[in-house]
Amino acid sequence: MSRAIEIAERALEMHGAPVYIFHEIVHNGHVVGDLAARGAIFVEDIAAIPEGAVTVFSAHGVATAVVAAARARRLRVIDATCPLVTKVHLQAQRYSQRGYTIVVVGHAGHEEVEGTRGSVDGPVHVVGTLEEIAALPMASDQPVAYVTQTTLSIDDTRDLIDALEARYPDIVGPGLDDICYATLNRQRAVQQLSKRVDLVIVVGARNSSNSNRLQEVAADQGVPARLIEDEAELQPVWLEGVRDIGVTAGASTPEYLVHKVCQRLVALGARSVRELPGLAETVRFRLPEMLQRTA
Repeated sequence: MSRAIEIAERALEMHGAPVYIFHEIVHNGHVVGDLAARGAIFVEDIAAIPEGAVTVFSAHGVATAVVAAARARRLRVIDATCPLVTKVHLQAQRYSQRGYTIVVVGHAGHEEVEGTRGSVDGPVHVVGTLEEIAALPMASDQPVAYVTQTTLSIDDTRDLIDALEARYPDIVGPGLDDICYATLNRQRAVQQLSKRVDLVIVVGARNSSNSNRLQEVAADQGVPARLIEDEAELQPVWLEGVRDIGVTAGASTPEYLVHKVCQRLVALGARSVRELPGLAETVRFRLPEMLQRTA
């Protein structure tokens, strides 16, 4: 997610305003608002972008039809698709070319899932519940392959994959490998954090899939969890009778928002704030070639 934000920022620095961004660059209102103030224009329809304009595809990836439409309008495209999402697209395409019907495990309507669905020429089905798996129209002996949205809950995804494997014994797919490492790291950290606190605060946007999953992971551990977008949404009543509070954040949440939440907690009476040790994320993907000159 930080890579996509950096791409958008560098596009503005290199080309100047306006830079058009297809969909929200990441699901965080503060990030989107900051980029908009600097000259980014967010659109939901390629046809709304002037011909030849500098255009950034969001981190969630786009369908093949969107790429074709951008090419037809001679847009100067900078692709900020997360490489992990691109990997899912390529997997789905390879399975489809080998004759498999594709099942995308994820949330229908989410930009990432729609981009994956639209990257495949053959039949594609999206499932997010056990009931949707039971309703799939393919026979049990039909060649079926699955891929997953990168921002899902580990436990929920495992249950869905188990159900797919039970219904389609010969199904092929990547296991849980497609879930983003940043998503996995945060979910595992929240599982551990939840054992030590009375309340978990997740800092992230309400339309952020991975932020919502963090709230669910904490709740699954039996700990109350609140999802807030910034420090202004903290409610003092939540802290009544609470001794220890854990704070975490979605993958697209700027670090400064987390610090502001911690500062607000101190203002509300927290005696100390300390950072727990965690797994350092050292993976860094290269910027698109046309931006590397300014990196």
